[in-house]
Amino acid sequence: MTSNFRHVALIGKYQASSAGAIGESSRQALDGIARFLQHQGCSVAIEAETASNTGLLHYPSLTVEDIGARCDLGLVVGGDGTMLGIGRRLARFGTPLVGINQGRLGFITDIPFDTYQATLPPMLEGDYEEDSRPLIQACVMRAGQVVFEALAMNDVVVNRGATAGMVELRVEVGGRFVANQRADGLIIASPTGSTAYSLSAGGPMLHPSIPGWVLVPIAPHTLSNRPIVLSDATEVVVEVVSGRDVSASFDMQSLASLLHGDRILLSRSAHCVRFLHPQGWNYFATLRKKLRWNDGDP
Repeated sequence: MTSNFRHVALIGKYQASSAGAIGESSRQALDGIARFLQHQGCSVAIEAETASNTGLLHYPSLTVEDIGARCDLGLVVGGDGTMLGIGRRLARFGTPLVGINQGRLGFITDIPFDTYQATLPPMLEGDYEEDSRPLIQACVMRAGQVVFEALAMNDVVVNRGATAGMVELRVEVGGRFVANQRADGLIIASPTGSTAYSLSAGGPMLHPSIPGWVLVPIAPHTLSNRPIVLSDATEVVVEVVSGRDVSASFDMQSLASLLHGDRILLSRSAHCVRFLHPQGWNYFATLRKKLRWNDGDP
């Protein structure tokens, strides 16, 4: 077989277990996938942290930057969190990503592990569906200076501390004042993130083709403060007016502690994450499966 993707990088969980390494079953799974890819005619490299955590040192190892510069495809084995982490880092290179699910939900790592041997060969030959997901570019401004920057694929969340009362946040969209939100916090989610924290807080699901974000208050003081869908072509600004122990998180990974007067600026990143799915993939089938719609139907 001749693959359209000659140089494939294999990426596993970034977070090691409490024992300090990825489990033996995960190591064997990654090794098996690597051998399978080689049999398909691919040159295989292992992402450096994955190689270190698994002990799979008999394959070439590459940094994320080297993967972006040298590889035709990234194959991610894990859950959505693993995909989010590598997706943010590889987006600027335009490296396409395929996800094999070893996590729980698998909204964006959508190939079940037990089907990869049947699913991957046609994809490697070019038979796939491509799905581009935009990132959120965010920065925290303090006294006119940028004090923190991050990318998010899912969401940016501004919220109160665990023991503090509600926060007050001033929201502007496209330079226009929207409202002062008094709530436990505020979520700004992309279509990808609309099925994550935003959904559990009562926000709508956005189809990935919609160029928008959803702004969702968390436990708002005023019940008429409802989620709203915004265009991602306009900048959103969230200013901390009051509250204690206020923080901002970006895909629940990076965290910034905020002071009164800090402004979080959000805009659509110039970079998108490229997902490749098996031919016939569609978003609604994913929702039916992952959210267990129609359970009990014949």
